[in-house]
Amino acid sequence: MGQQRNLRIRVVAVAEKVLAAQKYITPLDVALGIGWLHQRNVDAWRQGRVDSLDEILPIDPDREAEFLEHLADWATAKGLRPQQADYLAATRDRRPLRFSAASEGALDAAWRAHWVAPDLTPAQEERITKKQAAVPDLVVIQPVKEFTCADCGEAHEDLLIMDDAGPLCMTCADMDHLIFLPAGDAALTRRAKKASKLSAVVVRWSKSRKRHERQGLLVEETALEQAEQQCLADADIRLRRRERDAVRREHEDVEFQRRFAAGIARQYPGCPPERAEAIARHAGLRGSGRVGRSAAGRDLEEEAIALAVIASIRHEETDYDDLLMSGVARADARARIRPAIDEVLAAWR
Repeated sequence: MGQQRNLRIRVVAVAEKVLAAQKYITPLDVALGIGWLHQRNVDAWRQGRVDSLDEILPIDPDREAEFLEHLADWATAKGLRPQQADYLAATRDRRPLRFSAASEGALDAAWRAHWVAPDLTPAQEERITKKQAAVPDLVVIQPVKEFTCADCGEAHEDLLIMDDAGPLCMTCADMDHLIFLPAGDAALTRRAKKASKLSAVVVRWSKSRKRHERQGLLVEETALEQAEQQCLADADIRLRRRERDAVRREHEDVEFQRRFAAGIARQYPGCPPERAEAIARHAGLRGSGRVGRSAAGRDLEEEAIALAVIASIRHEETDYDDLLMSGVARADARARIRPAIDEVLAAWR
């Protein structure tokens, strides 16, 4: 009895504080406030690296149910209005997050409830609803050590994204056309993300702080260029653009890209020369981890050239990125756009 009373007091104390700060409250807020959850563990769960929330909760199911009951009783007594929130994983498939491995209906609904203050204006309530319904950012990880891609089976040191099968390299995840924008300029980041059909937050594990920390954003190159144009009035943005162009020129292997473009022309004589050059520049950029920088790409093998051409068609001539961002699974999205890719390849051959 004493333990139940103590838990109720802790729940109420944290709930009152959170409600005063943001005018609504969720069970996650309270679990974080009383120390049952840590933000790094919640981040891992949101990123799809933990199957269900109860895996990281240091309590048994009875204690969990008691906690949720105390919160609901307090919220009802305060006159708060319950709403159900969707929790989606920050993965390519945007799958629903699981609170319980057993997927119990009542328990799941209790975790998904968020309680809204009754005195909110319609505008305030709309902002809260939008915030709760927002689709989470995709998360890409800068690994601290070499990893093996679960799809191609090759070792990589570059970026990875977690999938059900394991870590995927950017090429296998169909994200190697994105450009890295380092953190530091909020306006540029905001505009580039808004303009990019496909984007992802890049994080890296901090050994000292024991958490993943944001490093920047992956966005489409055209979106970044558009954002830079919008920010050209700022002198520091102009400087950033010059520095980025200088780094790009430094890392480009002009001779290799010329030979790669010639290889494209041999395999696909109908491909416009300027398009072949663009594909070669993209695939052959040093440090990108793209197919052009693989051993097969450097040897100008036909399969590597074909993969580079298909990847370009996939992102430029089809609605593949739109399908991914709408939640369509990668395999299903590829199957849908395959006829369009085959049509372009046939014309170029």
